[in-house]
Amino acid sequence: MLKRNLMVVGLAALLSACGFQLRGTGDTQFALTELNVTARNAYGSTVKLVREVLEDNDVKVSAGAPYTLVLAREGETQRAVSYTSNARSAEYELSLALDYELRGVNDLLLSNDKLEVQKVYVQDDNNLVGSGQEAAQLREEMRRDLVQQLAQRLQQVTPAQLDQLQATAAAKAQAEAEAVEAARKAQAEQPQQSPLQLPIKLQ
Repeated sequence: MLKRNLMVVGLAALLSACGFQLRGTGDTQFALTELNVTARNAYGSTVKLVREVLEDNDVKVSAGAPYTLVLAREGETQRAVSYTSNARSAEYELSLALDYELRGVNDLLLSNDKLEVQKVYVQDDNNLVGSGQEAAQLREEMRRDLVQQLAQRLQQVTPAQLDQLQATAAAKAQAEAEAVEAARKAQAEQPQQSPLQLPIKLQ
């Protein structure tokens, strides 16, 4: 029995090390119970991971939710950080960045932020296939890190905070609309000057 329990514990530890989490056992708990999620790349790996994390933590992902998480832009950069004796790049730093927004009713912007992850991998010029596979695996790990960071940020957000941000954004939008309308009325009420007529010189 003890041997079996040790095997179960060992398997759980192995799955956790691989980034796998059983449903409902993660450390991330959300105050939000419902959220819409959209992305520029609607079928990309990142938005799929975000939806999975939310749903695995009992957050309903629904297009009818009052608030929307927008994955606005995801970008990747790569640069050489060290060189071999023959001046060929040996190590590369990968950077993965994610811009995201929280939007409310009438698509009002409530908040926005940026997440970024950097990692370094070694490229072996004698094994380019293996180096490419390592880089691809590294990108997946970085994507999971980004999603985990995002989940930790969302964990801190409460419905009351979003309601307050919505009220503030709505009041600002209303004030801006009233200012534009007042300026339009003021311009319309100004007397129109007659066009300047130049005297006609008779020959």
